[in-house]
Amino acid sequence: MPPTARADNPRMTIRALTLDLDDTLWPLLPTLLRAERAMHDWLAEHAPATARMHGIDAMRELRAEVGRRHPGLAHDLSQLRRVSLLEALRAAGDDPALAEPAFDAFFDARQQVVFYDEVADALDRLASRHRLLAVSNGNADLAATGLSRWFAGSVSARQAGVAKPDPRIFHQACAALDCAPDAVMHVGDDHAADIVGARAAGLHSAWLRREPERVGRIEIDPCAPSGHHWVIGDLTVLADRLLAD
Repeated sequence: MPPTARADNPRMTIRALTLDLDDTLWPLLPTLLRAERAMHDWLAEHAPATARMHGIDAMRELRAEVGRRHPGLAHDLSQLRRVSLLEALRAAGDDPALAEPAFDAFFDARQQVVFYDEVADALDRLASRHRLLAVSNGNADLAATGLSRWFAGSVSARQAGVAKPDPRIFHQACAALDCAPDAVMHVGDDHAADIVGARAAGLHSAWLRREPERVGRIEIDPCAPSGHHWVIGDLTVLADRLLAD
């Protein structure tokens, strides 16, 4: 087979997929709102002074302030939230030891995700032909979210020590898959973090844009470098393209 035929055939060049999670497999905002409410309700019961001093909006502001003071926590959102909780509890005169169970209340609720409609079926199809690895700046857990039946593993920003779009997190993912970057496609919704980062690391890319007019559509990204770089409206069209006979 001529080299050009191999280069034009994604089934022959792409051995594995890395996927973003938040806003790619489920909507993030309602998930976070539920988790923040669960944490606030826990604080209201167990640390009422903290709950009165730091409502949900005030806790968000504190977390942003802590992030500005501790830029080294940018890749570890769980630790950033723990540090914010510690500061809130101390400021209110509550027991700092309550930070960990308060975080657990947030974390448990944060795993209660609702997949986009096509996700489960598309992952069934994709996992039948490709190894899947999650690459996320967030703190979703594969087992708790129900993703472990499809995914071989995950590389988080906390584990990698850097966040997307740093190419190093993508290179760690490729190493975990035992694949060269040009044998992996990354799928994600955030152009700066997912697509720019993946391309800089040498991966193929699929930019997921869930606008209604794009559902069921797949396009070649005209601004992308050589390789397979697509703009997709949902995961079904990605599975259709990669699994086409």
